[in-house]
Amino acid sequence: MKTSAPSAQAPSLKDQVQWAAQGLQQVAQGQSAREVVAAWPATPVRPGAQALLYTALRHWGQTRALIALLASKKPQAAVEAYLAVALSLLLAPEGASYAPFTVVNQTVEALRRHKKWQAQAGFVNACLRRFLREREALLATVDKDVAARSNHPQWWVDVLRQDHPSQWQDILAANNARAPLTIRVNTVHISRDAYLQQLLSAGLEAQSVLEAGIVLHKAVDVRALPGYQDGWFSVQDAAAQYAASLLLSGLTAPLAGAAPLLVLDACAAPGGKTAHLAEWAATHGLPIELVAMDVDGERAKRIGDNMQRLGFAQQVRIAVADASQPDDWHTQVLAGRMLDAVLLDAPCSAAGIVRRHADIRWLRRPQDLDVLVQVQAQILRRMWALLKPGGRLLYCTCSVFHREGKDQMQHFVNQHSDARQIGDCLQLLPTLPSASGSLADNHDGFFYGLLQKAL
Repeated sequence: MKTSAPSAQAPSLKDQVQWAAQGLQQVAQGQSAREVVAAWPATPVRPGAQALLYTALRHWGQTRALIALLASKKPQAAVEAYLAVALSLLLAPEGASYAPFTVVNQTVEALRRHKKWQAQAGFVNACLRRFLREREALLATVDKDVAARSNHPQWWVDVLRQDHPSQWQDILAANNARAPLTIRVNTVHISRDAYLQQLLSAGLEAQSVLEAGIVLHKAVDVRALPGYQDGWFSVQDAAAQYAASLLLSGLTAPLAGAAPLLVLDACAAPGGKTAHLAEWAATHGLPIELVAMDVDGERAKRIGDNMQRLGFAQQVRIAVADASQPDDWHTQVLAGRMLDAVLLDAPCSAAGIVRRHADIRWLRRPQDLDVLVQVQAQILRRMWALLKPGGRLLYCTCSVFHREGKDQMQHFVNQHSDARQIGDCLQLLPTLPSASGSLADNHDGFFYGLLQKAL
């Protein structure tokens, strides 16, 4: 659907509905929401349209089920998108800032802008007004379907129920909540407690988490926070802040005069964990030579940009290479040397970060898991072959599916007699804020498994 660029005036709801509906269609065709939004012009409409698109994605299970009840036959894709966006706004708490009749009116007006869909405006108006009249009964019918009620595909619900029989419903609920803004303080530049005090003094509610993390109670433009340009912090969810200490805390510093430990961040972009490795090593007196690798040149450039801002441009060497094909780069990147430690944040379904990327659940297919599990196993084997005896490998994924986590680890240990698992695997699940209002445990889903190679 082609649309004209929105005006530079204060955005109306119909402008936002128009762009959100267009974006929803593109996601339905397989594009990620991030790519869709990135292609939009930077106008006043964009922030509101983006928020509305993500609201629509969080309610897409419910709204598609409602549309099936409201329409005698399936509407055309563009019309269905407008209906889904409007219904999500009527369902979501954030939609309370608009009166229901305003949502209906503005959606109908947005449709009437397009010659091709003008004739459908009456149909959309009738569907939305019927929903307002029969809301309670319609939602009661929809809620009988757990996939529609939870706004997840049925296969996703089935996997969660199998993997987490006592927690699957909590995971689904957390996936539909908004994630907090969590940062990790660069303790090379400033202590976490000192930076937290700066935020509190500026009137920003926040609390500490883990060793270097801070959770802000309200989302803000991070570029406006103190010390952003000076590299005082990085944006990183608390669940991802375990990686550096898990990998590095068990390593022994080399003897005086010996070469630093050679550490590889194998799938590093955009560089959050790379920076944390550099920060942790510097503040704990562990000499390391750190190499950050990514197969995508553009994403690797983002690692470089982040290291520059954070002050680690000289401490981190960046390589564009495929971690699954070390024969192509081992000599050039590592000069044929073996590794002391590897951080393998493997490609995965991203099932643990759905609350940050509401489109993931709709873009993933069951067969994608089969492919991803094979890729993970291949990279794990290849990285293991480059690890020194006594070296450590931390395998992690931002997933809550056991096939990508503990099952992958168990299979690897069973197949490699020189692999010893250190401690228990750590499976973090996405959580909702506690009843007390604390955000300290409000994190994404993440898996960690630490392996050591026999001497």
